[in-house]
Amino acid sequence: MEVTAAAGACCRGRDDHHAGEEERSSAKDAKVVVPVGSDGAEVEPCVIAVDDSSVDRALVTALLRRSKYRVTAVDSGKRALEVLGSEPNVSMIITDYWMPEMTGYDLLKKVKESSKLKQIPVVIMSSENVPTRITSSEFGFRCLEEGAEDFLLKPVRPSDISRITTRMLLH
Repeated sequence: MEVTAAAGACCRGRDDHHAGEEERSSAKDAKVVVPVGSDGAEVEPCVIAVDDSSVDRALVTALLRRSKYRVTAVDSGKRALEVLGSEPNVSMIITDYWMPEMTGYDLLKKVKESSKLKQIPVVIMSSENVPTRITSSEFGFRCLEEGAEDFLLKPVRPSDISRITTRMLLH
């Protein structure tokens, strides 16, 4: 089976044998969309995990790797943009919202403004301690309105990563 991605890149679908048992039961007929490299070989989907907290970044990275995804973990939105410029097979970005220098929201805007990147799903994470006068659910809704695919509250749980990867990376 061949699937054409939104950006025009060619991908091949394959059975979800890389998914965990939990995902397999919830996505019985799902296919993993696997990017195809210039040589025609399948390339493992890459997820960029962005968080200035080394603990949160390590947690998200470990959960994604446990789900068999290749992960590039970076500590800032600026570094994520650098990776996006050099890594042609990014399938998803999971980013913290509150980071110095460039927020996850700023990263989201840059991704969605780029014709080459806008098809990449972006998931925003934040703690309950949103430093504004709005509730975390209102904050999450605003991120979704601006183009985020999903909003997660920290601490991120394994079931959150399973749900996100099933929805974003399994079609």
